[in-house]
Amino acid sequence: MADQLEGRNPVIECLSRGRRRVSHVWIDEGAKLDDKIARILDLCDKARVKVDRVPRQKLDRLAEGRVHNGVVAHADELPALTTRQLLDEVFNAGRAACLMLADEVAYEHNLGAILRTCLGFGVDGLILPTRRGASVSPVVQRVAMGAAEVVPVVHEGLSAALKPIGDGGIRIIGADMGGTPLGKADLRGPIAFVMGGEGKGLSPTLARKCHEVVSIPLAGDLESLNVSVAAAVLLYEKRRQDGWFLKT
Repeated sequence: MADQLEGRNPVIECLSRGRRRVSHVWIDEGAKLDDKIARILDLCDKARVKVDRVPRQKLDRLAEGRVHNGVVAHADELPALTTRQLLDEVFNAGRAACLMLADEVAYEHNLGAILRTCLGFGVDGLILPTRRGASVSPVVQRVAMGAAEVVPVVHEGLSAALKPIGDGGIRIIGADMGGTPLGKADLRGPIAFVMGGEGKGLSPTLARKCHEVVSIPLAGDLESLNVSVAAAVLLYEKRRQDGWFLKT
């Protein structure tokens, strides 16, 4: 089954990364030959991908009314991994694991932003529940702007995924109100962050499986941040403590 990409940036990233095959690209026949369209055409030519220039109405139908910026493509599905397979890859590479688990993130734009943040902070994989929350849809991939081509995404029950993570010596850190203030938490070394969904926060079941729960101190009588913003704050502080910004 083909995976649909919508938007210029996701299509460029998929073609340029070359990690999965793109079978067909449709481009708005009225689109000007700007840098991005020229880049797509060049990449398609090199990879021998079929390109059709079509009326914008066809793209609207393909994208079912979603934003596509004049470009839609079909590609092979993203690789399917289990948590154990992901951990094997990380351990074999000799890296100190940094993982993100996101439970019941319902809004596609939030999930896309989390995925892009994971790419920016060198996260080894994003683990999502199989039945709750948004999937890695065309909207998520457009918002992530190519991060789905790089950051492995695992679909697995989070409680089940936490078992091999804990067995692998990776500390499990939940994020929720009332936890240890972020600045007082030790986030160095292998870590898996667990984020709750919008509104509900971290479930009691998942909180009990965490070695520690941390919170982000806020001003202005705010109780919490948007889940994608909170993920970025946690990852920034983790990488700061790792001394990562002094190395890159």
